[in-house]
Amino acid sequence: MTTRSGPHRRARARHRRVRAHWIVLGTLMVLVAVALTLQGYLRHHAGITDDSAAGASGIGHVPSAVLDGKAVIDARTIDVRTSGPPRRTIALTFDDGPDPVWTPKILEVLRRHGVHATFFVVGNEVMKHPDVVRAIVADGNEVGIHTLTHTDLGAVSAWQRTIELQGAQQAVIAATGRTTSLLRPPYSSTNSAVTPASWAAIAASSAEGYLTVLSTLDSEDWQRPGAAAIEANVLPYSARGAVVLMHDGGGDRSETVAALDGLLTQWSADRYRVTTVGDAIGVRDTMRMADPGERIAAGALLTAVRVSDILVTVLAWALLISGAITLVRVILVMTTAVRHARASARERRRWRPAVTREPVTVIIPAYNESAGIEAAVRSIAASTHPVEIIVVDDGSTDDTAARATALGLPQVRVIRQPNAGKPAALNTGLRAASHALIVMVDGDTVFEPETIARLIRPFADPAVGAVSGNTKVANRRGVLGAWQHIEYVVGFNLDRRMFDIAQCMPTVPGAIGAFRRTALQQVGGVSDDTLAEDTDLTMALARAQWRVVYQDDARAWTEAPESLGALWRQRYRWCYGTLQAMWKHRGAMVQRGRAGKLGRRGLGYLLVLQVLLPLFAPVVDLFAIYGLIFLDPLWIVALWLGFLALQMVMAAYALALDREPMRALWALPLQQFVYRQLMYLVVIQSVFTAVAGTRLRWHRMERYGSLHVPAARADSS
Repeated sequence: MTTRSGPHRRARARHRRVRAHWIVLGTLMVLVAVALTLQGYLRHHAGITDDSAAGASGIGHVPSAVLDGKAVIDARTIDVRTSGPPRRTIALTFDDGPDPVWTPKILEVLRRHGVHATFFVVGNEVMKHPDVVRAIVADGNEVGIHTLTHTDLGAVSAWQRTIELQGAQQAVIAATGRTTSLLRPPYSSTNSAVTPASWAAIAASSAEGYLTVLSTLDSEDWQRPGAAAIEANVLPYSARGAVVLMHDGGGDRSETVAALDGLLTQWSADRYRVTTVGDAIGVRDTMRMADPGERIAAGALLTAVRVSDILVTVLAWALLISGAITLVRVILVMTTAVRHARASARERRRWRPAVTREPVTVIIPAYNESAGIEAAVRSIAASTHPVEIIVVDDGSTDDTAARATALGLPQVRVIRQPNAGKPAALNTGLRAASHALIVMVDGDTVFEPETIARLIRPFADPAVGAVSGNTKVANRRGVLGAWQHIEYVVGFNLDRRMFDIAQCMPTVPGAIGAFRRTALQQVGGVSDDTLAEDTDLTMALARAQWRVVYQDDARAWTEAPESLGALWRQRYRWCYGTLQAMWKHRGAMVQRGRAGKLGRRGLGYLLVLQVLLPLFAPVVDLFAIYGLIFLDPLWIVALWLGFLALQMVMAAYALALDREPMRALWALPLQQFVYRQLMYLVVIQSVFTAVAGTRLRWHRMERYGSLHVPAARADSS
């Protein structure tokens, strides 16, 4: 019992360690979502608009004490009371600030005339310009709140109204260390204009301790009629006291600044007292020092807003960079594909007479491949080029070896060995091989009759050590099959054309690859250091200064996973193995020749396009949702359609190069919503697993028996 408990504990620990990264990722995504929501609400949910915007009307009754009362409403008790400035007293108020340009200019005018005013500030703007609010208070002026985002309080729900009031209050506390009891609802005017909806909001805010301040004289400076018109809107008054509404934010307030100087001069000449709202109605404690708890809460909000600002800025730049990288990739792979197609046509003509008719050894490593081994062997045996076929049964528990033997084909040899893994099976076949050129093929893959003849043509160049063929998805029916078909044609084969031109091929796929035997012997055969033995081997050959090329007309047909779970396991193994190979061969970055090209071009490309960008992809999706909700959705949709159109063009070109029907394009738009997310989650899982140091076991793909021996296919070359 003791001897078993240790391994079980280690297994459970590994399980917890692997699963922990999803908790980390989920937490990060929640934090990013919260930050984006906060940013969207503050910066894009509402906004400062002209006071002419109509407020919500609502259904209900407005007390006559309000409709017929004075500008300052106190509904904190059952009996609603109103008050206003006494005779010959002006309560001067400014809305929609603070503004870093116009508020200081207005403060300068007030100082010059020796008067004070009340500034109803928007919380969102306070967070952007706290120093301006501190200057307002330092000059002896009064501050009231004008909600967090300049939202019509009568048109929102109770929870949003609470956010608007508390958020604005905390912004003022964070900037000044003081609280305020004064509120002016956006889009309010005089008492007679109070609607049932706005009255409900006033009553609700009064329950939270606020005095609501309306106006009696509107300068209408928000219309920008000119300084003279602004003065004319305010000056025709009687000796009664008045609450004058002006604006220090929300746009160009140069006319307000000019008019203010004239108004203060005229009021002084007429012996009017100009002061704050609190002073005008005899309330001295409209602002008080915030207690420690209020300051902590305000500081937390300000910190969260600043973090969200930084995050959104970083994300915006990252999106811009990733978009540029994606665009550069599209241009790069398409231009190199054109070059590769032309170069391939020339080289086919040049190499055709130079290729030997010496037989080729084909090695098929097989573990429980009974579903497809017969089709695989028959297709290779039907090759137009002479072949020796070695099937290495790697400890199968089914009748794989028996099925291969029962075919009775003279060029087929079956070798049985205890289960030791695919690299060991390949090395066994390599030791038994009789010929100088070796083709390695998976047991779930079938060849066309001309495949091997085409695959070995590049070996006419003695510098070529390996050749990658063109892997095609055989079971491409259904959405998942169509998605993988598109990925093979567009994602894999276009990249291989580019790698070939750039001389930095990182992978000769296990499904179809040809090798010079001397090159394999030079690098010590197939290594089992990684789960991507094909990538590891290819990189080793490049580091040994062998050239690795891509032969697009050498086609192999393979079975693709038919369930999301099987696809996940396959891609998880591929991605994890690729990361292992990249780390193992990182020394290529500083080598010269073909090894250096692999390191600086191939590994760099894989790192940026297949590791870093997928890691960032979840945030891209969150940011897209953020844009749809808080930004212009038409612009976001147009941007997405633009990138989709770019992908469609690239996919259509790739399909044309591979002589594939264009009907496969129907699945490309859908690929953006499920398949893409699955692929980047695979990368995330692989990176976390690699960082955690977990040794991933081999995942064998489920076989479906859907393969058949293909007929000869016409080729324009």
